[in-house]
Amino acid sequence: MLYSLAKSLMFSMDAERSHHIALSSMNLSASLGLPSLLGAESLDVPTEVMGIRFANPVGLAAGLDKNGSAIDGLAAMGFGFVEVGTVTPRPQLGNPKPRLFRIPEHNAIINRMGFNNHGVDELLVNIDRARYNGVLGINIGKNKDTSNEDANSDYIYCLRKVYSRASYIAVNISSPNTPGLRTLQFGDSLNTLLEALKNEQAKQANLHDRYVPIAVKIAPDMTDEETEMVAESLKTYEMDGVIATNTTVSREGVESSPIQAEAGGLSGAPVRNKSTKVIRTLSKALDGALPIIGVGGITEGFDAAEKIEAGASLVQVYSGFIYKGPALVSDSVKAIQALPIK
Repeated sequence: MLYSLAKSLMFSMDAERSHHIALSSMNLSASLGLPSLLGAESLDVPTEVMGIRFANPVGLAAGLDKNGSAIDGLAAMGFGFVEVGTVTPRPQLGNPKPRLFRIPEHNAIINRMGFNNHGVDELLVNIDRARYNGVLGINIGKNKDTSNEDANSDYIYCLRKVYSRASYIAVNISSPNTPGLRTLQFGDSLNTLLEALKNEQAKQANLHDRYVPIAVKIAPDMTDEETEMVAESLKTYEMDGVIATNTTVSREGVESSPIQAEAGGLSGAPVRNKSTKVIRTLSKALDGALPIIGVGGITEGFDAAEKIEAGASLVQVYSGFIYKGPALVSDSVKAIQALPIK
């Protein structure tokens, strides 16, 4: 009930403005004990994936807290893990506003943010300030003005910077809002990036005496054959995980909305089936070689369980969390917990 009231207030404002207000108040609300009043529950359902012990299998997807400014507040919402970013080597403004659009009748959001963030150095300062000691994923990307030919250097730079602070590192090569980024998912571009990441991971593991897993985040808009080719590359280079999926450029499910004409990635309920289909294809192609983190269209507990049944080991939420609040996290944990043991 209280979250419904809070959502009504936030939805009366511009989407990006309300996002910033919510983030800036998140840590304070946690210190005042408000998350429980908003429906948050901390459920301990230990899950081990990528050699990491997760408090529960439901995490926050990247994109909500790009700069790591609200880690403590978000952790209090019951998540088993929190992923911050996407962060780039240098600060960048992202795309021109407006660039964030709600479609409430479809529990959906269109965004064309464009990796707006304050840069990796500020992210690290914010992480060091946070009290949170749970699983923290850090999602890394490239700057818009870095060519695809030089993209590897941006990813390696960020990997070096965040390695000591991350529980795992997510590599974003699938946002539709940075021109040309998705081409890094294919062929030699993908293979050279994965090889560079694994080489640097080995150096950092030796330097810090700690192995930090790397998961690659992919798009939902590939064909089955393309997804299978990505899976083969992930296996070849012994990546530690894959996050499926990012937002879609499709407008299937929101055709009736005037907002559908806006450029950007669509998230929320309409991407659910696309994401789950990719998870099924990946699961078959990977055959257990590396775990899948399922994300895309989870707005009910059932949706989270569906992704686990499709082959995911963990799930993440973002748009559904905006629409349904922290109750979605606990509902998802309970739905996954109720699944038959495989």
